[in-house]
Amino acid sequence: MPQSLATVYLHLVFSTKERRPWLRDGTVRASLHEYLGGISKRLECTPILIGGVEDHVHILARFGRTITIADWVKEMKRSSNLWLQERGADWRDFQWQGGYAVFSVSQSSLSRVRDYVARQEEHHCTLSFQDELRAMFRKHEMEFDERYVWD
Repeated sequence: MPQSLATVYLHLVFSTKERRPWLRDGTVRASLHEYLGGISKRLECTPILIGGVEDHVHILARFGRTITIADWVKEMKRSSNLWLQERGADWRDFQWQGGYAVFSVSQSSLSRVRDYVARQEEHHCTLSFQDELRAMFRKHEMEFDERYVWD
């Protein structure tokens, strides 16, 4: 085959350090989501939808062929961390958590995951970030150790 083609969708989730509610302000959160989308697009990982609440972010994207997952996440977190810290003295101590969770998404599940990301505020009226992530781990049969997931 003379051409290399790929269609891989990923659902990335990461939190603020210690799940602190840095992103309470809806305007800041919307600007952050837009900025994250720009970073992802620059990395050739086309963003489909970015959402989240005050303490974490969900990114649904079509993953690029020329970057590793680790490099994509590292650059997303690094660039957005700097961008947020540049907002002023109130943001000087902002940090993302050290780790992340990423899940594969099939084409047939894409609209369901898109809807899930879009409804984050509604979803988190009744469910904490930790409980949400535990449920996602179970659903995807991902082994995890509670001692190392939360920072």
